[in-house]
Amino acid sequence: MARALWYVAPGQAALREERVPPPGPGEALVRMSASGLSRGTERLVLGGRVPESQWGAMRAPLMAGGFPFPVKYGYAAIGVVEAGPAALLGRRVFCLHPHQERFVAPAPMCIPVPDGVPDLRAVLAANMETALNILWDARPVLGERVLVIGAGVVGLLVAALLGRIPGVEAVLCDTDPARAGLAASLGAGFAAPEAVAEGWELVIHASGNPAGLRLGLERAAFEARIVEASWYGDRPVSLPLGEAFHARRLSLVSSQVGQVAPAMRGRRTHAERLALALALLEDARLDALLAPPVRFDDLPEALPGLLEGEAIWPCPTILYGE
Repeated sequence: MARALWYVAPGQAALREERVPPPGPGEALVRMSASGLSRGTERLVLGGRVPESQWGAMRAPLMAGGFPFPVKYGYAAIGVVEAGPAALLGRRVFCLHPHQERFVAPAPMCIPVPDGVPDLRAVLAANMETALNILWDARPVLGERVLVIGAGVVGLLVAALLGRIPGVEAVLCDTDPARAGLAASLGAGFAAPEAVAEGWELVIHASGNPAGLRLGLERAAFEARIVEASWYGDRPVSLPLGEAFHARRLSLVSSQVGQVAPAMRGRRTHAERLALALALLEDARLDALLAPPVRFDDLPEALPGLLEGEAIWPCPTILYGE
């Protein structure tokens, strides 16, 4: 038996006990050691704000139940393989599984975690995969001026990756001045929305707020590329596509990790993408994104505050066991 977190009603979650079957051929039994919450996506799930038209697209690979409630949801699990293929036995793995003490998953979905990546940092793998796909969609150029709007976990990871490209000038924009320190720790500049200059050749929007996308359209340079990485659930979004949008020949493209960017589609398996994302987490600076961990036992009561409240740290983390 093992307990799992279920979203059961708007703003409410509960730990439910369920039977964990023995692993079959090609499966692994994983004892969870840590997991991470996606503040953007799981906030929508907790609030019951996933639109019915997106119920199929929003299904996580190993979730249970169904939208809106009750649903077992999550996709940032780190654990140790206790039974299964010999190549995985005793190894730490990342898996796209909801928050649960023990679980069985297909062995190919259990991606080994590099020795240089501790458990709590490894929960960022799904977010890093998203950031990686955003850059595949964005195709940044050496020496380009890039504005990243939204200093949440995805925006910060995008900025960290941009900082590895020679000559790229990356500036993070956020309404929270406390995020300036996080930006600086990753080697990026920082600007409040009202202080953002014009003339950005590449704009990546990841704030989850339509005002951020409007700002990106306003500040973009001639023939700039704007990559929309936010998802708004059931909220309508209005944009200034009149004014100078056409005169400046701006390009607006969506990016979503469920579909790989055309530049890399078919060239990497999902396991290879996640393995690359985990390797990119071998950077101790990224620990600054992680909130102090919450114990799994305390998660249902803590969840609304972790997802809805203001947070210094972009990524809430959960620890299991003793």
